[in-house]
Amino acid sequence: MKAVELQKFTDEELTQMLEDSKRKLMDLRFQLEMNRLKNHSQITSVKRDIARIKTILRGRELGIRR
Repeated sequence: MKAVELQKFTDEELTQMLEDSKRKLMDLRFQLEMNRLKNHSQITSVKRDIARIKTILRGRELGIRR
């Protein structure tokens, strides 16, 4: 998901999305270790989504607006 799309969500929704993404990343890593992961690029995609969400939450915490 793009950062512009994430800006529209509230802090609570973003926090929930962050938790879900972390859980998904853990599942993907587990699948990778069990040799059941078909698309390895999913891990990178989820990591980037987590970074985007954290960046938006931190920016709001500091009061930075674009």
